[in-house]
Amino acid sequence: MLPQDPFILLSYVNTKLRDFYSSFPDFCADNELDGAEIEAKLAAIGCAYDPAHNRFE
Repeated sequence: MLPQDPFILLSYVNTKLRDFYSSFPDFCADNELDGAEIEAKLAAIGCAYDPAHNRFE
């Protein structure tokens, strides 16, 4: 289960991307998650995925 608080979600996703996954789509596919839903939650706090750095900023 993903954290519901968007700031904790940001930290959680970025940690997983840094430590275990080479891309956000890989993270979503491996965990059977809706990437669009995560992106929308993080967009609400002004963050977007940066594939060049493999993190949400």
